[in-house]
Amino acid sequence: MLIAFSVAPSGTGREDGSVHDAVAAAVKVVRDSGLAHRTTSMFTEIEGPDWDSVMEVVKRATEAVMPFGSRVSLVLKADIRPGYEGELEAKIERLEAAIDDVADR
Repeated sequence: MLIAFSVAPSGTGREDGSVHDAVAAAVKVVRDSGLAHRTTSMFTEIEGPDWDSVMEVVKRATEAVMPFGSRVSLVLKADIRPGYEGELEAKIERLEAAIDDVADR
């Protein structure tokens, strides 16, 4: 199971509107989880064996953001494909191969 999520506080009171400290707290939870993951400028992706293991990390990451503002926003997208592992990397590898195939035509 793959989850892409973004979690951020609002009502932080910061003049510059930055949420990087809160996001760092969430990413630390993900990194400490032991699950395969990748963080980009907009989302963090997590891969785990089942719904419960992945959602527990998302829940703890969301809770880590709560102290940084008066409310928290969570955006989540899931790819649920039973029987597949290693898709965090494999999906990208298949995409790159397809791009190469298109370029060779």
